[in-house]
Amino acid sequence: MTIKIVNKSSNALPAYETKASAGMDLRAFLDQPVVIQPLERAIIPTGLFIELPLGFEAQVRPRSGLAAKSGITVLNSPGTIDADYRGEIKIILVNLSKEAFSINNGDRVAQMIISRHEQAEWLETVQLEESERGAGGFGHTGTK
Repeated sequence: MTIKIVNKSSNALPAYETKASAGMDLRAFLDQPVVIQPLERAIIPTGLFIELPLGFEAQVRPRSGLAAKSGITVLNSPGTIDADYRGEIKIILVNLSKEAFSINNGDRVAQMIISRHEQAEWLETVQLEESERGAGGFGHTGTK
């Protein structure tokens, strides 16, 4: 799949780090470092603008290493970039650790996955078909 991209940053285009990677790393595009204090959030620009084909979305997700080692995650995970959005890709990060975290220009701060999707057409009804699960949710099957 080919996707149009405008790169206004000084960073390389997003790329798959391994042959089997599903996500491409997104890098911060900053004039100066951004420090996120514990329990604070920040919107991090990337300098990237994309034009997705209809029927596709880009999902912005956390990087597992940042989450596990530093408590940094994407707040609205996964963030959705719609096919008709033409603005800059920006990432909402939150610091869930007890220590300040510094982000510098070029740091890999999130990953992006391109995914096909469908649009639903509602069929309003007064009753749904029964299922084995029924209305069970929120851990109704237990933990063991």
